[in-house]
Amino acid sequence: MNNICVVYTHSKVGDLIWQLPYIESISFYHKSKVSLITRKQTQAKNILRDLNYISNVEYNAFRKGLFYWPDVLKLSTFFINKKFSHVYILDKVNKPAIAAKFSGIKNIIGPGIGKQKYWLTNSKFLSESDKKLNYSEQSQKLLKLNDIPIKNIYPNLDIDLNSSDINLDIKKIKGETISFGIDSGEIFKMWYEECFIELAEKLYKEKLFDSIFLLCSKENQSMAQKIINNSKKKYFIDCSNYNLINVMAALKKSSFFVGNNAGPLNISAAMHIDSFGLISNSPVSELKYSKII
Repeated sequence: MNNICVVYTHSKVGDLIWQLPYIESISFYHKSKVSLITRKQTQAKNILRDLNYISNVEYNAFRKGLFYWPDVLKLSTFFINKKFSHVYILDKVNKPAIAAKFSGIKNIIGPGIGKQKYWLTNSKFLSESDKKLNYSEQSQKLLKLNDIPIKNIYPNLDIDLNSSDINLDIKKIKGETISFGIDSGEIFKMWYEECFIELAEKLYKEKLFDSIFLLCSKENQSMAQKIINNSKKKYFIDCSNYNLINVMAALKKSSFFVGNNAGPLNISAAMHIDSFGLISNSPVSELKYSKII
């Protein structure tokens, strides 16, 4: 029986979510759940826990410099202990390929861009010009080169609202709710707080909601407080203390989402919620693999 591992080294939640169709396709092709190795920053152990094609998630820091080889050793030890038959690497990083090679993995499949190809067992690689492709397109080409059908190009996420770790305030909220994603990891990608206040006033006049979840990180709690204080409206709910599981729960309770180009936008779209993205400088062409509106 095949024992499959998929490695994705990027740290952004949105980037990982956009890889879910290809992780699912690998699982479907081998008729086996997969182990996923990624960075802790993605919070994958939480947000992917209800997906039926991922058996477990492990974290690796994928550090550079003095920590490069300790991380290779950690990966190699994990590969040996799990006795994987296949390791798929969904980006061009060398480290997991080296670790898989040292571990004696018989099937090491990756894009093969740059020096990575010397550590792989697949014979067909992406070309140097394929660096221009976005991450979704690179993974699509990788699977095509290895004769793996793509089951679906759109990410799918879900969460069980009956889970014990879901905030009771979210479960019990009454009336129509919507969500605003008010922050981003990059300041120049964010709408001003005044814009969210104005949008809320217009939507309220149309009777489109009773409450609004303000989704942002703890570090940007001041943004949520500014919106609440300046608007003097009681329909805003500060969600800056929510972990990612409760952000997902808030999204599931929402009839639609409006927000900056950040993790909650990608999560919302993957959960099949009408998701209106405030896209500033990202190529619009990337959206063809997402249900972001």
